[in-house]
Amino acid sequence: MNRRTNNGTRRLLIGALALAAAATFATGVVGAAPARAATCNGYVGLTFDDGPSNDHTPAILNALRQNGLRATMFNEGQYAAAYPAQVRAQVTAGMWVGNHSYTHPHLIQQSQAQIDSEISHTQQAIANAGGGTPRLFRPPYGETNGTLQAVEAKYGLTQIIWDVDSQDWNGASVDAIVAANARLTNGQIILMHEWPGNTLAAIPRIAQGLASRNLCAGMISPQTGRAVAPDGGGTPPGGGGTTPPPQGGGCTATLSAGQQWSDRYNLNVTVSGSNAWTVTMTVPSPARISATWNVNATWTSSQVMVGRPNGAGNTFGVTIMTNGNWTWPTVSCST
Repeated sequence: MNRRTNNGTRRLLIGALALAAAATFATGVVGAAPARAATCNGYVGLTFDDGPSNDHTPAILNALRQNGLRATMFNEGQYAAAYPAQVRAQVTAGMWVGNHSYTHPHLIQQSQAQIDSEISHTQQAIANAGGGTPRLFRPPYGETNGTLQAVEAKYGLTQIIWDVDSQDWNGASVDAIVAANARLTNGQIILMHEWPGNTLAAIPRIAQGLASRNLCAGMISPQTGRAVAPDGGGTPPGGGGTTPPPQGGGCTATLSAGQQWSDRYNLNVTVSGSNAWTVTMTVPSPARISATWNVNATWTSSQVMVGRPNGAGNTFGVTIMTNGNWTWPTVSCST
């Protein structure tokens, strides 16, 4: 986030904004059909900082899903550790999870060791909560320097600032937040936050505005740092992959981190929505799947595994030999 009030002031602001926005939100969401672009002529990156929490994350996720939007959630490590169920809810809802430091300090005022601690502890907290290993990092306040960027590189993180600041942290009105989103063009990224009530209220109109311009909410590419089309299997920048949010049935496959070694790592795959599923996992070359469990696995190529139930339930696992490529595979689910 760009600037930040202290916790006491922020909580007062949250309460006031939430009360002011409640009626608008209810009117904008309940009974409304999600806005959809006829054709995606471009993609934008919707981002929400400072989560997760029991107070705000459920409502934000519900509003995004109801309006057919996906977003990148830049989580603070301290909150990921405190509210792991909400991290899992973000992934299950089809969102992407990024690193926003552990305690939201001014990192450019800290030593390299302190910066390393902030980033590494957040990577671990998010992974432990089931959010995967983040590949995107948003520096608090948008402040950066060479020392910070060196630590980001150590953990394979791409630094993500923003093109448009919604000013929701500064008390921006619903109209102002909607107008800020209306300035987005293909590939651009907007800064928003989980906690302002006006941001929650703006989501239906944000969806309508994007659809009217044939823009779609995309993922942020770890390679380019720009908004791009979701990759089909839906591997979020945070690593924890899901299929796109289900629309009227079907199934959803969700990836979560398991054990990790110097040359390989385990992934858990949890399927929801059906007991008769087919999960297709595509592993980026030159990585390879070296072991599977609790699944009937077949291969259509050296990089593509097809998994079906084997009677062991709806969760299975794989071990992936990285061969130098730590990018998580993509998954898709069909019934």
